[in-house]
Amino acid sequence: MSLTPFHLAIPVRDVAEAEQFYTEVVGCTVGRKSDHWVDLNLFGHQLVCHQADVGETYHNPVDGDSVPVPHFGVALEMPVWQAFSERLKEKGVEFVIEPRIRFEGLPGEQATMFFYDPSGNALEFKAFADIEAELFKA
Repeated sequence: MSLTPFHLAIPVRDVAEAEQFYTEVVGCTVGRKSDHWVDLNLFGHQLVCHQADVGETYHNPVDGDSVPVPHFGVALEMPVWQAFSERLKEKGVEFVIEPRIRFEGLPGEQATMFFYDPSGNALEFKAFADIEAELFKA
C-alpha cells in the first residue's frame, strides 16, 4: 500500500497567528486561504487551520513522559527529524517534551518531540531508524 497525504483541520484562535507560526517556525508553505482558514503544506500533508474556539488538552503517561492528548504530527525519516528538531531549537520553540529517543533499546524505539502551536494544539514529530518496519507494527 502506498501512503497518500492526510488532511487534518484544526481549530486556531487566530488564523494570521497560526499562519505565521506554521510558516516561519514549522516551515510549512501556504496554499489557499481566506479570512477564516488557511491551507498549509505540512511535510506533504494538508493541514487546515480554521478560526474557532480552542479547548483544553489532556495528558497521558507514555514512557515516563506526560503526553498531550489530542495531538498530531508527522513521522519523518531520521535525518529529516534531526534537522527539523535543530530548526525548532534555533527558532526558540518551547518543547512540552524535548527531542529525545523513546523506548530506547526496545521494539518501537523512536525519536520524538512535542510542542504547542500558539492556539494550544499539541504537535508530535517522530522518527524511526526503520520507518517501514516500525510505523505500523502490530
